[in-house]
Amino acid sequence: MFARWTAVMAVTAMFAVAPAHADEVADFYRGKQIDLVVGSGPSGGYDIYARLLARHFGDVIPGNPKVVVQNMPGAGSLRAVNYLYNAAPRDGTVIGMFSRNMPLIGLLGANSNVQFKPRKLTWLGSSSSFVNDAYILIVRKDAPVKSIDEARRADLPALLLGGNAESATGNDVPIILRDTIERGEVHGRTVDLSSVRSMRPEWLKPDSGFRVLVQFARATRHPDFPDVPTARELAKNEAARALIELVELPYTLSRPFAAPPDIPADRAMALQRAFLAVHSNARYLEDAARLKVDVSPIQGAEVLQAIDRIAGAPPELLEYVRRLLAETKGGG
Repeated sequence: MFARWTAVMAVTAMFAVAPAHADEVADFYRGKQIDLVVGSGPSGGYDIYARLLARHFGDVIPGNPKVVVQNMPGAGSLRAVNYLYNAAPRDGTVIGMFSRNMPLIGLLGANSNVQFKPRKLTWLGSSSSFVNDAYILIVRKDAPVKSIDEARRADLPALLLGGNAESATGNDVPIILRDTIERGEVHGRTVDLSSVRSMRPEWLKPDSGFRVLVQFARATRHPDFPDVPTARELAKNEAARALIELVELPYTLSRPFAAPPDIPADRAMALQRAFLAVHSNARYLEDAARLKVDVSPIQGAEVLQAIDRIAGAPPELLEYVRRLLAETKGGG
């Protein structure tokens, strides 16, 4: 009887404490502002997702704080994640969004400017897990090749492709899309399909002349491009395929959000729960549909699982990617 009474009292105490914690979180956030630091400039893909979240996030956080976006571009968003990890207040009033490649860059240790440990961030989740998206190589109609097979031939002219800063993934600066591709400075570039749909939908029209040559970050072909091969299909052997799968892992956390390390546990839990809740909020989903962005969220625990999968990759693959990034950086 005593054991049963003890168990009942323990359960009762647990439910009694939960509202108290919720009230404390609400009291803390009431009347406050949460700064959402974005590691890219305004109007790009990451910024669109950040501002979409900011418009609705405060509605589902206890105390309903105001959420304000602050752009902090630099080094492919490394500046922002370093700030979040080292300088931002650790009280739950600052969160951040940065390049999906940052966990990989942080784990590789090839960049001396990295000042964060990916696993120690307080992960809220990712607004997109890329299940409905694709990272596509798209070229203009006057590009010297018309297919990926032609692009791989040595006897044909090479494609001139545009790119962004080291660590960036090439999809968050629409000005570059306009100034390089549309003005003819490059033949094409790699970019998220969702970003093209949102910012350059005319490129996807059948009569636009633009061509998609290959699709990355997919195990199978996107239904909109059944005739376009995936990168994995183009791998010459198992080693090459394993390398492709490793560098595609960051796309699982395609639009990542995190808070600094060591914020109070009750506030961390409140932010994580609110992050999941906002992605089923009707007004958020209506806004996302209007913007034509992919909403396929994962929670913070799933982000950590993806990070662990990267960290657990064979050492020779990690070393290869480390050398590759170092060579790219050295080559300017």
